[in-house]
Amino acid sequence: MDKKSLTALARQQLKLAKTASSGRSSHTVYGGHQRSLRQTVVGLAAGNSLAEHDLNGESTVLVLSGQLQLVSGERSWKGSAGDLLVVPDARHSVEAVEDVAFLLTVAM
Repeated sequence: MDKKSLTALARQQLKLAKTASSGRSSHTVYGGHQRSLRQTVVGLAAGNSLAEHDLNGESTVLVLSGQLQLVSGERSWKGSAGDLLVVPDARHSVEAVEDVAFLLTVAM
C-alpha cells in the first residue's frame, strides 16, 4: 500500500504553479500511461487555465482548495473546495477563479 497526503501535494503544486511562467503545475500520484486509472494533482494560479481540450475516458475533478470553473461549450460549472465535478464527454477547459488545486482522475 502507498499513502500520500493530497493536502500536502495540493499545497506543493499550487506553490510551484505560482512561480511557473505557465501558472500551472501537476504531479501524477497514481497510474499513468501504463494503467487504465490515472490521478493527478494540479495547481493553477488565479487567472490561469488549462486550454480547451479533449480527454479520452471518463474523468472527474475533485477541488482540494480554491475555486475553479469548468467550461464546455456554452455550459460552465463552478467548483469550490470539496466539490466533485464530472467532466463532460466533450471539449472543455478549466479556469482558476482563484488559486486552486484539484485532483484530476481519469479512467481509460
